[in-house]
Amino acid sequence: MKTLEGKVAVITGGSSGIGLATAKLFQEVGARVAISGRNQKALDAHRELNTKGEIIMVRNIKTLLALVALAFTFGALAYAQDNMKHEGKAKTLETGSFHGKVHGTSGRATIYQEADGKLVLRLTNFKTSNGPDVHVILIAAKDADDNANFLKSSTERVELGSLKGNECDQNYEVPRDTDLSKFQTVSIYCERFDANFGAAPLEKF
Repeated sequence: MKTLEGKVAVITGGSSGIGLATAKLFQEVGARVAISGRNQKALDAHRELNTKGEIIMVRNIKTLLALVALAFTFGALAYAQDNMKHEGKAKTLETGSFHGKVHGTSGRATIYQEADGKLVLRLTNFKTSNGPDVHVILIAAKDADDNANFLKSSTERVELGSLKGNECDQNYEVPRDTDLSKFQTVSIYCERFDANFGAAPLEKF
């Protein structure tokens, strides 16, 4: 069933992993798909997805977004190169989706390991409630309920910093000595009210 027929999907970091799988799924249900990613060889390796015409290649995701409407007017499946920091230069270690109904938290959390060993947490398609003194932390738990009070439960945690925005993609450096087998969940945590706004349980990629 072509449930997304006539729709356009723009996927960044779509040359491998979850991004590529999502692109294939969207195409299967009828969407026209534009893919961007830094790894040109990986993009070229998946040209078999392009069954609708000319391939468009650009370097910047903003350019892709500006051209995508024109591209799909001619029925093209667009491939592009953008400036995604982690695509092709870092190894994906773990990833998971946010849940949080009380505070409307959604999006994806992914931990990458860069070539120099640095660990980076990236939040994508992220959205949560506004709140005072909200932080991003890793907790020593497999998951967390809405409004969980980690101070009361004495849950161990690793502080990654204050939340940079409640509706945007964002990066946080993870201490190199962090035991990811122990700290298995990303939490958006309000210090003032000791409440978990949302959590993303991580699984190995």
